[in-house]
Amino acid sequence: MASRPGFLTDWPWTPLGSFKYIVLAPLVIDSIYSYATMRDHEKLMIVALAVWRIVHSQIWISLSRYQTAKGTKRIVNKSIEFDQVDREQTWDDQIIFNSLILYLTKLYVLGTNTIPFWRTDGLILIALLHAGPVEFIYYWFHRALHHHFLYSRYHSHHHSSIVTEPITSVVHPFAEHIGYTLILGLPLTTTLLCGTVSAVSILVYATYVDFMNNMGHCNFELIPRSFFSIFPPLKFLCYTPSFHSLHHTQFRTNYSLFMPMYDYIYGTTDESSDSLYETSLEKEEDKPDAIHLTHLTSLDSIYHLRLGLASLSLHPLSSQCYLFIMMKPFTLIMSFILTSFSFPTFVFERIRFRDLTLHSHLLPKFSSHYMSQQQKECINKMIEAAILEAEKKGVKVMSLGLLNQGEELNGYGEMYVRKHPKLKIRIVDGSSLAAEVVLHSIPVGTKEVLFRGQITKVARAIVFSLCQNAIKVMVLRKEDHSMLAEFLDDNCKENLVLTTNYYPMIWLVGDGLSKKEQKMANEGTLFLPFSQFPPTKQRKDCVYHTTPAMIIPHAAHNIDSCENWLGRRVMSAWRVGGIVHALEGWEEHECGLDPNLNPPRVWEAALQNGFQPLLLPSLET
Repeated sequence: MASRPGFLTDWPWTPLGSFKYIVLAPLVIDSIYSYATMRDHEKLMIVALAVWRIVHSQIWISLSRYQTAKGTKRIVNKSIEFDQVDREQTWDDQIIFNSLILYLTKLYVLGTNTIPFWRTDGLILIALLHAGPVEFIYYWFHRALHHHFLYSRYHSHHHSSIVTEPITSVVHPFAEHIGYTLILGLPLTTTLLCGTVSAVSILVYATYVDFMNNMGHCNFELIPRSFFSIFPPLKFLCYTPSFHSLHHTQFRTNYSLFMPMYDYIYGTTDESSDSLYETSLEKEEDKPDAIHLTHLTSLDSIYHLRLGLASLSLHPLSSQCYLFIMMKPFTLIMSFILTSFSFPTFVFERIRFRDLTLHSHLLPKFSSHYMSQQQKECINKMIEAAILEAEKKGVKVMSLGLLNQGEELNGYGEMYVRKHPKLKIRIVDGSSLAAEVVLHSIPVGTKEVLFRGQITKVARAIVFSLCQNAIKVMVLRKEDHSMLAEFLDDNCKENLVLTTNYYPMIWLVGDGLSKKEQKMANEGTLFLPFSQFPPTKQRKDCVYHTTPAMIIPHAAHNIDSCENWLGRRVMSAWRVGGIVHALEGWEEHECGLDPNLNPPRVWEAALQNGFQPLLLPSLET
């Protein structure tokens, strides 16, 4: 929002929120009807153009986020936070607006007349009009927007983003977009009046504008030196991402749209334009201090990923039925590709915490792949390759997230340490901190808890600590009781009780908790998960805590997406365990079935480094 919002700041469909695309319903219905009854494809082409522009922008979003996380050729090395991504969720409003204008033009200007598919003279006229009037008018309009009256009421909204993403380019108040539409619509309007407009010219010009806008705000330099060395005058005809980046960091320079010639003519070119271009091209890939290796979970988690849809990654992962239905063909194709082939892990997130650079890497497999015996060998090879690659780069710590640390898969990472005993990188499963987070979530004064779920390293640590502290652990299954008893000292085995009662009000739950068992709980029961994945909530009269997690300190920057089902600026305990390991500089591994670290020591270190436990939920919240 601008510092002093002016007239027509909000878009007309702002009150509709996420349902704003309903304003295009008349266009979609009319286009289908016109094509079905009269074979009129022009309205359908307007819909297709809108879809293409959305896909085009999404490709830029994913590419930019990957490239800036990696660090190669990054321009501005500052952070993007949730408030910026929230503010930029209006990026597609201009696509809706432009689509409506095209639709109204077709209805009330062209009518039953059709436009040709191709006109060479129309394309040439559009190119000349853009290089001449459009660039000139935009330059002075842009300078006018930087006058304090217009800047405070409109353009300051755009400049709230110092570090830009591709979609930053089109995040403006509604009134400002009207001005841009009048300017950028000049070539198309002229060709329409001259009778030289064509379907290709509309598509090419819209794609050109989107491409240049996205490129100028992508925050990594991608135009090679050879582009300008072959024909030096191109420097005045095509800007670079670093050129426009200076406009967002310096504010009073580099006003041009896509062609910097008017900045050179009127003396508003930033003096550091050339030097920033050179330094950005030479920027090398980041060398992280710690890496967290995770993987995809459900089929639709690919859209929730930080490189996926920004509107989804802003929020905890949940089932988006409409999205899953709409994107099902693409989802199934991706699932087939990931099942059939192996791809290397890759970076998708970069966090700065004090002096440390922390990366999150994705192993491109879904949770279902970890259940397949055929896939397990492939997954282990991918994890091993990721560890050895990180070792070469001098990474200090790698934490294994979700199922990458499975006991049956690799023995909580111990397999890699045994196979490569001289590893300098420390492998961390984070189980010590995860267990402590659960233990500190149990209300003070609790005398007994009910245990139900798959026996894991975290589960054993929790039960061991509770029994040592004379808290009764009630177990429903005989086999679970036997497995847990093996890890207990004789003096505390009496606190592990085999029962058939469901009366305890505190349930420690993990994978394997059934719907039927949840229904047996008393009203008001608190479910505390100790597993990597949350249980499916069946009871509205009970309280479900999140999976083991902690709140991220304010000293951590560049956090603009949610981790799976966790809330904003909340991080899984297993991931926090790896970060704490790196912060403290501990030399031992934390992997394998036997505990390698003192859990209370890890908990205290996490608190001292600013991580905070989550408050317990209540039935009211």
